[in-house]
Amino acid sequence: MSLLLLLVLIGGGMFGSGVVAHDYGDALSKSILFFEGQRSGVLPQDQKMSWRADSGLSDGWTYNTDLTGGYYDAGDNVKFGFPMAFTTTMLAWSVVEFGENMPPNELRNALVAIRWATDYLLKTVSQPNRIFVQVGDPSIDHNCWERPEDMDTARTVYAVDAPNPASDVAGETAAALAAASIAFRSSDPGYSETLLRNAVKAFQFADSYRGAYSDNANIKDGACPYYCDFGGYQDELLWGAAWLRRATQDDSFLNYIQSNGKTLGADDNINEFGWDNKHAGLNVLVSKEVLEGNMYSLASYRASAESFLCTLIPESPSSQSHIDYSPGGLIYRPGGSNLQHATSISFLQLVYANYLSRTSQSLTCGNLYVTPQTLRQQAKRQVDYILGSNPLGLSYMVGYSNYFPQRIHHRGSSLPSIKDHPQFIACKEGSFYFNSSSPNPNVLVGAVVGGPGQDDAFVDDRADFRRTEPTTYINAPFVGVLAYFVGNPN
Repeated sequence: MSLLLLLVLIGGGMFGSGVVAHDYGDALSKSILFFEGQRSGVLPQDQKMSWRADSGLSDGWTYNTDLTGGYYDAGDNVKFGFPMAFTTTMLAWSVVEFGENMPPNELRNALVAIRWATDYLLKTVSQPNRIFVQVGDPSIDHNCWERPEDMDTARTVYAVDAPNPASDVAGETAAALAAASIAFRSSDPGYSETLLRNAVKAFQFADSYRGAYSDNANIKDGACPYYCDFGGYQDELLWGAAWLRRATQDDSFLNYIQSNGKTLGADDNINEFGWDNKHAGLNVLVSKEVLEGNMYSLASYRASAESFLCTLIPESPSSQSHIDYSPGGLIYRPGGSNLQHATSISFLQLVYANYLSRTSQSLTCGNLYVTPQTLRQQAKRQVDYILGSNPLGLSYMVGYSNYFPQRIHHRGSSLPSIKDHPQFIACKEGSFYFNSSSPNPNVLVGAVVGGPGQDDAFVDDRADFRRTEPTTYINAPFVGVLAYFVGNPN
């Protein structure tokens, strides 16, 4: 048993029970700072995560194009376009819904984090009838334990050319650029317009050549099994259209959502939300117009959103149908990286609660009357659990509180910084650090790891990537969630 886990188990008695007041402002600042640790490309002068340096500077050279920048999705050194675009959408949605709750400096930092992604996403759709969906061969990359600054693995570029389909990645890219265009509208209207123009272009590609990007033979070996489209491409088409409707108020996108809802399976898998399945988020997003009294033709989206939200209320008749909770109260879904569900679902609860509040409405789950405040309390329990109000008394956000995972599954964090150890560390030489029981030398501040199991148990083990690996799409919705509680801490 590691020293950290022993301390956590001891500390659980002190910190795991009772009410703990969390510093949501500190957590928000750190959740945004995390994205600096995931940066690829040339780092700016004001980079605060100083143990990182430039990386991936030749990305795109095989296509004679610049594909530098963007984010590494998790603890590896691959740039996967599908989850990166979803991350961007969620960061932008966080600002759109909750930016007014952020302190001005953190709002600026959030916009910087979004722009680091959107600048890259613009590059991926810069060529006619082509979208770049990934940089880096994951099989080779995952066979190494190597700092991004030392990468000597193949930086294979994966592109989809029309008429081959990439509806999922292109649709999510459209959503990301459209959502970001709203986030930047007041601070940088010129950039906002560029984002929106390219969002329309990405959506046209997605809709014109329908199908999953991972069905392409030249893409499948790179995308799968990591970020295959497991849930179908149809939801990304509706999601992209919904964000374009929100950004433009153009009725053509409204008509698209209305007329394509059934054929694209708007009523399918309504209890899922994440990088692969957008249904629950789509329904919440579209419900805004329904709740505001404008669009009764979209009432089915509201019904689906509320059906999902009712499953999250323990007292609701439908609570046991889709969602499980750990004994300590954490939302639990089977599969790895569980905290992605807790952060994204909490985000949707808070967004919907705001929509209800602004329109003076509530939610009915069977014979149960659910107020916006009930949804907010549900979300707050998830946030507080992640920050340390759990049976182990452990913060699952690195660098927050005195107890947090020290041995996260992350190459750059676990290997000595190039600033401290400028000598090259080759592919297999990093295994020494991977297998070490020592804490990571570089603290990836703000990273939210995959989290505990269904029994609330957690072992601080670098090899257990399902529990100790952070991802950008765990953090992105958490930025919005924390921003809400900065403005409404009680």
